[in-house]
Amino acid sequence: MTSQPIKIVVVGGSAAGPKAAAKARRMDEHASITIIQKEADLSMASCGYPYYVGGVFDDRNQLICTSAGIVRDPNFFEKAKGIDAKVLTEAVAIDRESRTVTCKHLPTGAISTLAYDKLVIATGATPLYPPVPGADLAGIHTLHSLGDADSLRAIRDANQVQRAVIVGGGLIGFEVSEALHLAGIPTTIIEKTSSILPFLDPELAKLVANHVRGFTTDIITGNGVAAFLGEAGTLTGVKLDNGTELPCQLAVVAVGVRPNVALAKSAGLDIGAQGGIAVNEFMQTSDPDIYAAGDCVECTSLITGDKVRAPYGDLANLQGRVVGQNLIQEGSATFPGITHTGICKIFDYTVGFTGLSAGRARELGLTDIETATISGLDIPPYMQGKLLISKMVADRKTGRVLGFQCLGPGDASKRVATVAMAILGKLTVADLVNADLPYAPPYSLALDHVITAAQVLENKLLGRMQGISVAEVKQRAETGADCFILDTRTPLEFEEVRLGIGETLIPLGALRGRLAELPQDRDKEIILYCRVSLRGYEAAAILQGHGWRNVKVMEGGIMAWPYPREK
Repeated sequence: MTSQPIKIVVVGGSAAGPKAAAKARRMDEHASITIIQKEADLSMASCGYPYYVGGVFDDRNQLICTSAGIVRDPNFFEKAKGIDAKVLTEAVAIDRESRTVTCKHLPTGAISTLAYDKLVIATGATPLYPPVPGADLAGIHTLHSLGDADSLRAIRDANQVQRAVIVGGGLIGFEVSEALHLAGIPTTIIEKTSSILPFLDPELAKLVANHVRGFTTDIITGNGVAAFLGEAGTLTGVKLDNGTELPCQLAVVAVGVRPNVALAKSAGLDIGAQGGIAVNEFMQTSDPDIYAAGDCVECTSLITGDKVRAPYGDLANLQGRVVGQNLIQEGSATFPGITHTGICKIFDYTVGFTGLSAGRARELGLTDIETATISGLDIPPYMQGKLLISKMVADRKTGRVLGFQCLGPGDASKRVATVAMAILGKLTVADLVNADLPYAPPYSLALDHVITAAQVLENKLLGRMQGISVAEVKQRAETGADCFILDTRTPLEFEEVRLGIGETLIPLGALRGRLAELPQDRDKEIILYCRVSLRGYEAAAILQGHGWRNVKVMEGGIMAWPYPREK
């Protein structure tokens, strides 16, 4: 006797849902698979929205196309996938006892019921709005849906906005700022906390802020939006917490998202402490016949073991694939967790991260850490190498790599990917210092940027080098601390740009012959640097060899200095 085909219902048609449905179809040709999608579009490439808004490409169908250029609409899912995709349809209730989903067809209000054997919840997330007056004014947008992208693209094409404000200094906020810059719209980014890009440590975030300000974009930190201002129902400006009023005709809110868990919660499914749907490693909810994936769920941090939320499109696709396989072969696939890796283009900079920043590690109680900040080229200068600045974080006792931040005009992406895999594999700094990474001048230095970062960090862990951050050096200078600051660059470099913090110039090549010019108290703090602090490190070794005991290298050198310089 032939068994009945399994009935699978998927709620949500953005990323995780279609991936789960497509994987289940590949696993079982005869399964009955239905996708319920509230929006008009399916399987949207949401990370491409800012580039569509900015005019990098003009055909919005590219955001919903396969790699072969076929639009992923209900007809595509029916013909190519054998999947019934119901758009403009909202799942309004789940009856776990009768194993049904009640749906509402939005254009007509018609109610229908679908039976399931296995159910997938991929309801995504909803943008957060500041709870302030004026939030309902026309002219305030988010960039979360394809409809949002369409609206912002229309505003861009109309070319009638003189000034825009972006509320939120995270990834989406900066990607939108570039899109508006491409449209010729001056923009101000408003971030309530003291630093932009919360996954970066503050000194690196300052470097990004300096870069962004060169592109008709201003940044205000430590000051949130107190109210949106308007006339006749239309936005005319924003009022900040400190009372400042900024005129604008467009505001884009990008302060984060809230997981859509109402459907799951009303069905009695467990919700985690972080506000997302609780799932196990198989992506099963508290009901083993109901799976969940994407922005609506909580994940496990592979570094700390804690539950976290990570609303990223790549993770949604990974989780959806696991769900799709388990729908047909229960327990055959797992999603172990995340290292929290991300990357974005911010004007001419790439900004990437993986794992924990030093600040985040300390917030989580991981206080016994060591860090190393370096500056250098991605490829040799004769191949037109570009600058990268990075910071690696490791556990002092075990040497395990905990995090990495990398930014600059150079190729940060493959460096972040390399360290992401090192964190996934629980590798140590010692593992990375001799890593056999690919080398050829068009792609890398002989010692790749990641290897150099690991070697500097190893030197610190083994006590061969004492580092000091640019922030600490600035504080020393501002407070008049009793230290001697030594610039080891050439006179020409010194004349071109200097820090102006009371430094003394002694080029590295002249240092051995000018030791008498240094403080003769061997315990006095001496801080050395150069452009990227390689010469500073070599100079420190010379001084240590001659008996100075309190020698420190300013990590990253002048290139990592985010504060004003003298020219």
